[in-house]
Amino acid sequence: MQRVLRALTLTFFALSLGVTPFAVAAPEQQSKMKACNEQANAKGFGEGKGEERRAFMKECLSAKSGKGGGGKDTQQSKMKACNKEAGEKQLKGDERKKFMSDCLSA
Repeated sequence: MQRVLRALTLTFFALSLGVTPFAVAAPEQQSKMKACNEQANAKGFGEGKGEERRAFMKECLSAKSGKGGGGKDTQQSKMKACNKEAGEKQLKGDERKKFMSDCLSA
């Protein structure tokens, strides 16, 4: 009887070790999704924007987090996305400067 209990205990322990990485990754992905949703809403990509919102969310969720890379890649990708968005909106002069400033600081 004790052998069976030990075997079951060891089996459950081994299985729990395999599940742990998934349990840790889920809250990180959820927080990233929440942050991207807030950014999308702040930039005017509300729920009814369809393709624009979908494209923004795809780019936001696929972006690497700033924890590992020192932030250079994140800043470059942010600059690229803001520049692209400003071009699509055909902003010029002071309007473009203000938009870029707001976009990069978000």
